[in-house]
Amino acid sequence: MWSKAEAHAWYDQQPWLVGANYNPASAINQFEMWQAETWDPQRIDQELGWAQGIGMNTMRVYLHNMLWEDDAEGLKRRMDEFLTIAARHNIRPMFVLFDSCWDPNPVSGPQRPPIPGVHNSGWMQAPGAARLADRSQHGKLEAYVKDVVGHFAEDDRVLAWDVWNEPNNGGGGNYAPTPNKTELVAGLLDDVFEWARSADPEQPLTSGLWIGETWDKVETLDPVERIQVAESDVNSFHDYNWPEQFERRANQMLSYGRPVLCTEYMARGNGSTFDGSLPIGKRMNIGMVNWGFVDGKSQTRLPWDSWKKPYTFDEPTIWFHEVFRNDGTPYRTAETDLIRRLASEPKVAQTVAARR
Repeated sequence: MWSKAEAHAWYDQQPWLVGANYNPASAINQFEMWQAETWDPQRIDQELGWAQGIGMNTMRVYLHNMLWEDDAEGLKRRMDEFLTIAARHNIRPMFVLFDSCWDPNPVSGPQRPPIPGVHNSGWMQAPGAARLADRSQHGKLEAYVKDVVGHFAEDDRVLAWDVWNEPNNGGGGNYAPTPNKTELVAGLLDDVFEWARSADPEQPLTSGLWIGETWDKVETLDPVERIQVAESDVNSFHDYNWPEQFERRANQMLSYGRPVLCTEYMARGNGSTFDGSLPIGKRMNIGMVNWGFVDGKSQTRLPWDSWKKPYTFDEPTIWFHEVFRNDGTPYRTAETDLIRRLASEPKVAQTVAARR
């Protein structure tokens, strides 16, 4: 694991990191993004050009273990192509290996169409409930992590590895909860960090905290969060709340003395906006990666409550996520102007708390 000094030496070499969680508008989920039949490099090139145009320099991009199991060489080949496209636009992605959100029963191959009026209706958990509970299958997960991280371990086009998105998330949506999920994830997350680290990547590892109010008090953290804080080379967190909550959580994460990234924020209807949170991240030298980029098949312009009341008759009053409409015009020009302006301004020094 990197020391705090090594983590800061790496972070000092980065620009102020600003970007989005990325899935092309043409894909409903990780499978449609990466599978050969629906791989869409032309659309990706166009959309990353829009990102470059507003000063974004990173993207957080989800993988899936089943993609590797079905076509390991094809996945790595398409990842390489994606990195080539991203580098052309001066964007260095962060790849996410596993994810505890939405559908707990992932299926590869052709994906179902979006549920009308529902937010992120096709997103798949990785590794999924059945695989999570079956320790006899964990060897495949180990092989996936070691092969993918190892293949790109010295590739300077890759910014970082987010080993598991919101690992202690119950799932969300209208899906049945996974029994004993937190305990099962806690029993695997340490291994995932170890597998990734064994590939000796030049990039840092992280996994972000997302729920709770007292992240700076280790005694209040659950078993999953303790692993996240103990094993991350650079710390990360998610916040979809008002700016005062964002700043409070940011300070709690900085108290650990490592560089900090906010790898999810911006849900307009929930009080989390570019106007409110992005300037705070800039001032505190925290990397900022919002949820959603271009409106498309994920339908995350619609709010979380669309799972209970689908927006099939009226559009929401304001879009929940997304920066651009499907044709590349900004949803709100004042936001893209703000992103561009803050991205162009000099990077500020890390706060004193983060250097301890």
